[in-house]
Amino acid sequence: MTTQPNKRPIIDCDLHNVLPSPAVIQPYLPEHWLEYTIQSDLKGPSASFYSSGGPLLDEEAVKPPDGGLPGSNLDLLREQVLDRLGIELAILNCAYAVEGVHNPYGAAAFASAVNDWQIAEWLDREPRLRGSLVVPSQDPELAAQEISRLGDHPGFVQVFLPVRSQELYGTRRFHSIYRAAVEHNLAVCIHFGGESAAPPSPSGWPTYYIEEYAGMSHIFQSHLISLIVEGVFAEFPDLRLVLAASGITWLPSLMWRLDKEWKGLRREIPWVKRLPSDYIRQHVRFTLTPFDAPPNAVQLEHILEQIGSDEMILFSTDYPHRYYESVGDALPTGLPVELENKILFENAQTFYGLFPNP
Repeated sequence: MTTQPNKRPIIDCDLHNVLPSPAVIQPYLPEHWLEYTIQSDLKGPSASFYSSGGPLLDEEAVKPPDGGLPGSNLDLLREQVLDRLGIELAILNCAYAVEGVHNPYGAAAFASAVNDWQIAEWLDREPRLRGSLVVPSQDPELAAQEISRLGDHPGFVQVFLPVRSQELYGTRRFHSIYRAAVEHNLAVCIHFGGESAAPPSPSGWPTYYIEEYAGMSHIFQSHLISLIVEGVFAEFPDLRLVLAASGITWLPSLMWRLDKEWKGLRREIPWVKRLPSDYIRQHVRFTLTPFDAPPNAVQLEHILEQIGSDEMILFSTDYPHRYYESVGDALPTGLPVELENKILFENAQTFYGLFPNP
């Protein structure tokens, strides 16, 4: 990464904080669940979202001096991202997989503990950070209760949902999550990864990881179609949705196909009163990383022209993954300055209602 802070303001919309060990949330668990975890030696749903040795995880570079997990050390995150890149504000996505806990009340207790840990150890200690609420998405009513508990905390700006789920997010059972998010002026972020019991494709289990990794965009597309067709944006006109680590180059063809089929089948879904592409432009944003297009400014501009908006990409580093060594490497060379500023700062500032010095 560059050693000189960027002079333009930047908002990083996707970086990850990781629990250094399951023990760190024990002080935040209710007595019943603390006793339960100790007696059963329950470690929680996952130790870390990031496995060791991956090609995009330079483990030695992002591993804390104390030998902890990548993404678990605030001081190192400050040094490697906030200070070095000159980040004004950054949004944490803690991918603590409570959706993998089958006991819904246990999942809710873990989610609350993780969120209280985020406040105490991250948000209170670093004013440049904002957080995403971890919720038990497998039980939307319990998830809504957690959103109501902490939704007004100034440090949280969105609700975290994993893209791999047991059901499509457009179904009515998730309405309580969206209702609570809107009531507390929070966005909803659907992020790459999630429930290990849910197939990482719309049609079952792949044989190889490359199928899972490259095909995750199919699941994002399925959720997006579901949210539009099931009428979620019609039901919640103030809902804001972020698709994180989803890619974006698949969007123009999906928008065209949805608009085309809606024109012929709109009587089936009369609550969708506008072109599906209009709902997407109004309600949905996409994080930049990992960027799924050639590093060519003209091609990116063509993609945005096909989408019909230059307000839909939000800058992200996806730390502790390392896709590039500097902010300059993150964007294709030769982009207009106005577009760069939108991607780096203005789009997120407007969408989230963030300010560099709140």
